Amino acid sequence: MSAQVPGQTIDEGLYSRQLYVLGREAMQKMSASNVLIVGLRGLGVEIAKNVILAGVKSVTLYDPEPAQIADLASQFYLTESDIGRSRAEASAARLAELNQYVPVHVLNENITPKVLENYKVVVLTGTPLDKQLAVNTFTHATGRAFIVADIWGLFGHVFCDFGPEFTVHDSNGEEPISGMVAAISRDAEGVVTCLDEARHGLEDGDYVTFSEVQGMTELNGCEPRQIKVLGPYTFSVGDTTALSEYVRGGLFQQVKLPKMCHFKSLAESLQAPDFLISDFAKFDRPQQLHVAFQGLDAFIKANNGILPKPHNEEDAQAMLKLAQQVNAQSKEPIELAEDLVKQLAYGAQGHLAPMAAFLGGVVGQEVLKACSGKFGPIMQHLYFDSLESLPKGVELTEETCRPIGSRYDGQIAVFGKAFQDKIANTRQFLVGAGAIGCEMLKNWAMMGLGTGDRGYVHITDMDTIEKSNLNRQFLFRPTNVGQLKSDTAVNAVAVMNPQTRGKFIAHQDRVGVETENVYDDSFFEGLDGVTNALDNVDARKYMDRRCVFFRKPLLESGTLGTKGNTQVVLPFLTESYSSSQDPPEKTIPICTLHNFPNNISHTIQWARDRFEGLFKQPAENVNLYLTQPGFLESLAKQGGNQKEALESIRDFLVTDKPQYFEQCVQWARLKFEKYYNNDIRQLLFNFPPDAVTSSGQPFWSGPKRAPTPLDFDPTNAIHMEFIFSAANLFAAIYGLKGERDLDAVRAMVQRCQVPAFVPKQGVKIQVQENDPELSGPPTDSSSLEAIAQSLPAPSTMPGLRLHPIEFEKDDDTNFHIDFITAASNLRATNYNIPHADRLKTKFIAGKIIPAIATTTALVTGLVCLELYKLIGGHDKLDDYKNGFINLALPFFGFSEPIQMPTLEYNGTQFSLWDRFDIQGDITLQELIDHFEQKHQLEITMLSCGVSMLFSFFMPKKKADERKAMKISKLVETVSKKPIPDHVKSLVLEMCVNDAEGEDVEVPYVRVVIR
Repeated sequence: MSAQVPGQTIDEGLYSRQLYVLGREAMQKMSASNVLIVGLRGLGVEIAKNVILAGVKSVTLYDPEPAQIADLASQFYLTESDIGRSRAEASAARLAELNQYVPVHVLNENITPKVLENYKVVVLTGTPLDKQLAVNTFTHATGRAFIVADIWGLFGHVFCDFGPEFTVHDSNGEEPISGMVAAISRDAEGVVTCLDEARHGLEDGDYVTFSEVQGMTELNGCEPRQIKVLGPYTFSVGDTTALSEYVRGGLFQQVKLPKMCHFKSLAESLQAPDFLISDFAKFDRPQQLHVAFQGLDAFIKANNGILPKPHNEEDAQAMLKLAQQVNAQSKEPIELAEDLVKQLAYGAQGHLAPMAAFLGGVVGQEVLKACSGKFGPIMQHLYFDSLESLPKGVELTEETCRPIGSRYDGQIAVFGKAFQDKIANTRQFLVGAGAIGCEMLKNWAMMGLGTGDRGYVHITDMDTIEKSNLNRQFLFRPTNVGQLKSDTAVNAVAVMNPQTRGKFIAHQDRVGVETENVYDDSFFEGLDGVTNALDNVDARKYMDRRCVFFRKPLLESGTLGTKGNTQVVLPFLTESYSSSQDPPEKTIPICTLHNFPNNISHTIQWARDRFEGLFKQPAENVNLYLTQPGFLESLAKQGGNQKEALESIRDFLVTDKPQYFEQCVQWARLKFEKYYNNDIRQLLFNFPPDAVTSSGQPFWSGPKRAPTPLDFDPTNAIHMEFIFSAANLFAAIYGLKGERDLDAVRAMVQRCQVPAFVPKQGVKIQVQENDPELSGPPTDSSSLEAIAQSLPAPSTMPGLRLHPIEFEKDDDTNFHIDFITAASNLRATNYNIPHADRLKTKFIAGKIIPAIATTTALVTGLVCLELYKLIGGHDKLDDYKNGFINLALPFFGFSEPIQMPTLEYNGTQFSLWDRFDIQGDITLQELIDHFEQKHQLEITMLSCGVSMLFSFFMPKKKADERKAMKISKLVETVSKKPIPDHVKSLVLEMCVNDAEGEDVEVPYVRVVIR
């Protein structure tokens, strides 16, 4: 399948995570767009990589300049053997490997208007201003998208011009907001009140439509109405006096209307620039850099293409004068910050991988916006710098920053040779080799991190490569599917920089308590820092605890579609990652899920639960019954629905056990009847459509939607998809051969016998969240005993095992998502809820985190800019920055990390980074005496993990026995487990009274026992 021909099917297996961010329509537009990228140094190759991974129609490269040794500091697809070859020619084949659907061409002729006619988007990097202006004259006049991007040392610039009129179809990419209506006033304002005081989430100027409104029916299906927010639960839609009186009900749906953007040409924008602020702490920086960048271009032009020499004062002064001339000729001259202009000159020869990654992510997303009209573009200049990344307290000179013929010359030009040596001798631990991990390793390889005699990088990831990874985990190729991520990633970056071979060390151990014998005290004590590239919160929190314990800095980051964040955790300066956490996810009330769904997420979750309850849990219970003596007795102790578990064992072993596939079809047909007809009829029997509550209000109102039973129709595609997928999954449990001929299954299902429905009396249905859910009368022990006795003895079924089905979302041939999609949409039909397609169902049911390469590249670039600071010895809180990015808006926000909170005992302040260190395996009595005498603290309770070692209420004899024991012996005695050999120290938690006899919080105790 190809994404490259308009109208052709998109390869969802490859693009699935990106589809959730961009949508099918945007990707179809991208697949019709040809892109030209000029300049193939580090920034150009980064942009090309991101655009190719995204899936445009084609990418053409233009850079006839010969590769130089300094290019290797950031250009990851050049090797030493490529020096002297055209950068474009040398990079093309490796870029083409990224995506089989995107042809990569090399342009070998001059860029003329005729050539430019072939491209929807033109990206210029490393191009003189006069050539930029010439190209933009053509692109602006013809409505083509034009992007300029450059990095000079720690400075970067992006300019976007998508033509005089450019339509943005979706400015933020968020799901349209919808909600339920409780009331609509009939007056000049038309105030809409949301149901149950649910926040509507709308903003002034948004547009909404209505449906299912009773009474004021003129609103149903009307043209979108612009709203004005009155409060979190109310908004107005304008005059409703001419409409009928509102009665009840109704849904509102946000409508995203296209927005027209008007771009200035580059020539106009140079004189009257519009800036997107990248850092609000540097609010006046864009105006300064707008002039400084023009001064740099003038210097390069005056010196026949030669850049200012690193930290050369004469060149910096010359460039400053040219910048001052540019400023003087501006319509609105500014007071030029001379030091800033000179800093640009000092490092202009530098081309840094982290800067290329950051701006490459930004520009890559702008290319996709230009192709698709999805998300808001940069209007129009973006300037960015990270001068704070320069090493602390180091005087950089022309001598210390001169090129030495090294692949790191582009980095030495900015930071100096001594700092390059520090980078090489840094020792880092990277946790995760997925999307962020791949980008991080590439940047680190370009930087030369850990490649020195005393340096190293450890990488761990237990996962293997899947097809869906290839769209953003760019170190992997289709031939790597099934291989270990850490090994493959390390081998891939060794090609980019052979000096990493043997210095980047791959592991496959999950980080956690169970691997503390691998990642032990010696391992952590040898590190300079840890970088997380994880996709789950539990692992992040674990690594955070380890970093706090070993007092190691932690660099944390994450992405969610176009959103990205970075966090710096610094010993004795900042709070830790675990100090703050996101609010818990909203859960769906059981009564809503089982009986009263009102949106598609409810029906998808219901279908996901059916999957577990039909194809996994019963088969697991059967296997436990067959293999574990006493399993039935253990069911009673576990709680839960014992009757349901016993019945499922009976059904799967006796009642429903199939001998051939057609019986599986019969089983599936009966499930259809139960879920979509009988259960609905029973619900309507208990609560008829005209039922009223005790207060006289209609029962079926507000969030409760009256359902409609479904009659099975073998010609209905969704009905048959349910039968088809359910029957095949049921057959797989028993190891029976399935049937993939839909017509054959249709013939089988028409032979099925289905009993007529008879409503049950006395069935209780859960209406409120706190109501008990009952089905008929309570179950007594005799009926449970009868079910248990009806089960065949395990001894009569030797060797029988069922095959529980583990949910797997990314295999399109296993029927899992097919079943959940059909099951969900059938239930949605019952309740008149709009259906979700297979892609959206997979997204919700699989709890997939949407991801794209552009955000990942950007975030890792920011992390590496902070890593420069750590290596450079920055020791103040305001030296560092946490980042919050949303490329869709676009928005860039930076703030200094949050300072660590402190507590106090006996006049001594402490933070989460503090502890009491005890050297040697002392007795408990010696420990108690130590804290009384040295810290005026009385230990009232002492524990190690879950083991209580001592308490003030302990019997005296027992307490005295324990006080005489060494701490290690005491821990082994109480826990009844030996201390593993790799454990060098024990962590003890204390409850203490201070000098005044008050209970106070204190740090934990670390007792070094070995």
